[in-house]
Amino acid sequence: MPKEQKNKQNPGMQKIKNPFVKRDGYNCFGCSPDNPIGLKLQFEEEGEFLVAHWLPEQQFQGWNNTLHGGIQTTLLDELASWLVFVKLKTSGVTSRMEVKLRKPVPTNKGSLFLKGKLREMNRNIAVIDTWLYNHDMVLCTEAVMHYYTFPQDIAKEKYWYPGSEAFVSAPED
Repeated sequence: MPKEQKNKQNPGMQKIKNPFVKRDGYNCFGCSPDNPIGLKLQFEEEGEFLVAHWLPEQQFQGWNNTLHGGIQTTLLDELASWLVFVKLKTSGVTSRMEVKLRKPVPTNKGSLFLKGKLREMNRNIAVIDTWLYNHDMVLCTEAVMHYYTFPQDIAKEKYWYPGSEAFVSAPED
């Protein structure tokens, strides 16, 4: 049996484990499952992509049944952050983002789909393409995220990076 867990709905996807959940003080708005006002994002790896499905709730609307643009940006920023953890095997911080809000995103029609991949590395700056699709898989938002990435020893020492193996789900997870 492989070390990583395959998604039962899509065998090409591997579930990403959140290694921060037991860490004292962890309350990330984007990914903590215990933050009562947070987004509670969970991620999967699919080849070169990192993906997530997310069901919006009404408290995240900016207008009637429409997802707030800042929440859309936060979703894509969080996706890019996890891409740095999983694909680049370190941590980093957002240094720049270019967001295009192309279509309104409904909050009352079903799950959204997020997708991201590394475009390029420019020394220690990761350039990451991200996309947000609505319930019908129509592209609504896209962003290019620039992440300043830390050397792995600094990431571990100062920024809680637990090592790449901590993100791999065991078969029973």
